[in-house]
Amino acid sequence: MVKYIIDRFEGDFAVCEVDVGKTVDIRADLLPSDAKEGDVIVPDGGRYKIIIDEETEQRKQDVREQIKRLWR
Repeated sequence: MVKYIIDRFEGDFAVCEVDVGKTVDIRADLLPSDAKEGDVIVPDGGRYKIIIDEETEQRKQDVREQIKRLWR
């Protein structure tokens, strides 16, 4: 199963990381309305769905820690 990680939103697209250093643009209207940066998504019948797994939770924790370090 191909997993995409939402890196950022630019206009009508989500820029998603596929592999380290490789990105793909996915139309934002194909994502769930609550999709946000750091979410892991997978294809689901022509659209995409968010999967909550260990990878998603670890990435969220990493982002929180990075923010804390920036504001110290």
